[in-house]
Amino acid sequence: MLIQQPDYKTARKYWNKLKERLKAEGSESVTNCHQLKMEAADGKKYLTDAANSETLLRLI
Repeated sequence: MLIQQPDYKTARKYWNKLKERLKAEGSESVTNCHQLKMEAADGKKYLTDAANSETLLRLI
């Protein structure tokens, strides 16, 4: 799973590649993922891809 990766860069690379492939296939699921500012462990807020449960289930 992406959230169980010891290195966040691995998860980020996987997600970016998956988004690229889905867009190329014409999937609208990625279009429904919006970036929201969420607080990280360091207390700073970063733009993070977010989606509702329906979109997440379509991606799975």
